[in-house]
Amino acid sequence: MDYTLHKDFSEINAQAWNELLSASVSNSPFLRYEYQSAWWEHRGGGEWQNAQLILVSASEDGKLVGVAPLFIADYDGQRALMLVGSIEISDYLDLIVHGDDHARFINGLLDFLASQLGGNWRGIDWYNLPDSSPTLAVLKEESAKRGWAHLEEMYRPTPRIPLSRSFDDYLATVEKKQRHEIRRKTRRAEDSGRGVRWFISDMQDPEAEIDAFIKLMEHDQNKAKFLTDSMRAQMRAVIRAAHAGGWLWLAFLEVDGERAAAALNFDYDNKLWGYNAGVDRTYMDLSPGWVLLSYVLQWCCENNRAEFDFMRGDEEYKYRFGAVNQYVMRAKITKA
Repeated sequence: MDYTLHKDFSEINAQAWNELLSASVSNSPFLRYEYQSAWWEHRGGGEWQNAQLILVSASEDGKLVGVAPLFIADYDGQRALMLVGSIEISDYLDLIVHGDDHARFINGLLDFLASQLGGNWRGIDWYNLPDSSPTLAVLKEESAKRGWAHLEEMYRPTPRIPLSRSFDDYLATVEKKQRHEIRRKTRRAEDSGRGVRWFISDMQDPEAEIDAFIKLMEHDQNKAKFLTDSMRAQMRAVIRAAHAGGWLWLAFLEVDGERAAAALNFDYDNKLWGYNAGVDRTYMDLSPGWVLLSYVLQWCCENNRAEFDFMRGDEEYKYRFGAVNQYVMRAKITKA
């Protein structure tokens, strides 16, 4: 493999990147070229102001076979190589490489980084690796061979709901009491006489739709605090990137002609990824968040999506809707 260190995302072909991702060991919207480049432009909403981009590609016979989107920053006591997207707003991260090339790509990557960066890095600290990623095992093996200290730990749960084509079949998998609650709250909203309806945004006016979504997010005090000016710019860039890439799925619930709830999802790789949501607390008597989520899950079933992924976080409502845990991991390596 021929490795190249890039100064900017523009030096790698976006189509080649995304085509490689579609066959990679981990295929998530957070690894798409448009997401990664948008994240880097805003440094994760200001999370990494002094980071240095270390974007590495590998090719064979003129074909892109691997991408390691990395940056260097001071973190947790060491000068570390982090994955672009770390840590807070990108739920799944990994290297971009086909399984057949995976182990030798990492082996060559570590040698390449040592030769190119010298002593400018002390180790790597990679968050949000899926628990199913082969990267975890290879990093452990490489650490042992090189005599490096290795730490692997569970970072966050990522609950998800496996789905079939029938919404009734899905409901049958939910605990009886919660199944009754889902149906009761949906029926109460529909029978309220308040014009309750839901729709998927057509994004005819993207900026207005983004404004409407962020306004609903702000009704949650924690989210309002999270939405600094830098993070707002980052969120807008992510939504625009998803829209431009064709995998944005933004839905709203209306009550009395007003938008009462929103669900920002990514429709990607035959499943829906639940990225964020917002609820106007004026309408809490109708449980708008629950009602919209039930409509979202019904849409998934009717449109043959195999799974709804709540992504990181162990909020109780996810399990009440029948989610089952998987996890994202942290792998930290310190050179000898």
